[in-house]
Amino acid sequence: MNKPPANLQIVTEVPKLPQRAADSNKGTYGRVLVVAGSRGMSGAAVLCGSAALRGGAGLVRVAVPREILPIVAAGNPCYMTAALPQDTDGRLDRSAENDILTLAGGNNVVAIGPGLGHGSSMTVLLTALLNRFQAPLVLDADGLNAFVQNTPSLKRSFPLILTPHPGEFSRLLNLDTATVQAHRRELATAFAAENGLVLLLKGHHTVVTDGQRIFENTTGNPGMATAGSGDVLTGLIAALLAQGLEPFAAAQLGAYVHGLAGDLAKTEAGEVGMIATDLLTHLPKALRQVQS
Repeated sequence: MNKPPANLQIVTEVPKLPQRAADSNKGTYGRVLVVAGSRGMSGAAVLCGSAALRGGAGLVRVAVPREILPIVAAGNPCYMTAALPQDTDGRLDRSAENDILTLAGGNNVVAIGPGLGHGSSMTVLLTALLNRFQAPLVLDADGLNAFVQNTPSLKRSFPLILTPHPGEFSRLLNLDTATVQAHRRELATAFAAENGLVLLLKGHHTVVTDGQRIFENTTGNPGMATAGSGDVLTGLIAALLAQGLEPFAAAQLGAYVHGLAGDLAKTEAGEVGMIATDLLTHLPKALRQVQS
C-alpha cells in the first residue's frame, strides 16, 4: 500500500448543512435508497432507514429480502419499502441485481450493507452493484466483507464512502486488528488515497479521510459500542450526502453528529444501558446543536 501524502491537510472545523429555504419540499432534501437486512437481521434495515430520515433526507426507501418486508415496514411508517428476491437462507439473491439498480435510479444516494449477511453469492452481487451504481454510495458492515481480497473492485467513478470498524478494516487490509489500531491514521489515509474514496474508520477518535484531508472526531463514548450503532451512522451519512454535502464533509459531519447523539443519550441512559435506538432519539437535538 502507498504511503499517505506528506502534505496531508488536518481538518478540525465541523461542516454544517445549508439553511433550509421556506419554499422547499421533500424532494429538495434528497432521496436515499437503503439496501439492507436479511433473515434475523431486520433491525439493521430499520435502524439505517430511520437514521436516514432523522438525518434529514426528504425521501427514504428501504429495500430488503421479501421475507422480512412486513417487519421492516412496521419498523417506521415514515419510509417506503421494497421487496427483493431472496435465497433459501433469507439473504438477497443474486437475481436482485436488476431490481436494486432500478430502485437506485430514482434516488440520489444509496446506502448498502447493514445486516445483509455473508456468502459467495453476496460477494458476486455487491461487486456487480458497485460497478453499476451511478450514484454516491455508502458501504458498511456486511457490504464491506464482500470486498475482502477484492479491494481493487472498490475503485469507481462515483463517490464512495466506506465505514468499517477496526475488525472489518483489518480484513480488507489482510492485517491483524492490533496493527490497524496502532497505525489508524496512516493506514486509513493510504487506503483512501490508493482507492480514491472516503474512509471513516470507527472507534475512539474516529478517523475520516479522503487521502488528502483527515479529521479525527472528538464526540462519542463507550456506550455507543452496542449492536446497531453503525447502522445508524450509515443512514445518517447517506442523508447528509443526499442533502448536498460532498463526501468527505458528509462523513465528517456524520461522525460528529453520531457521536454527539451518543453523548446526549449518555446523560439519560448512561453508557451501560445505551442502545442504538437511543441514538436515533437524540439525532435531531444533536443536529440542532451543530446547526446553531
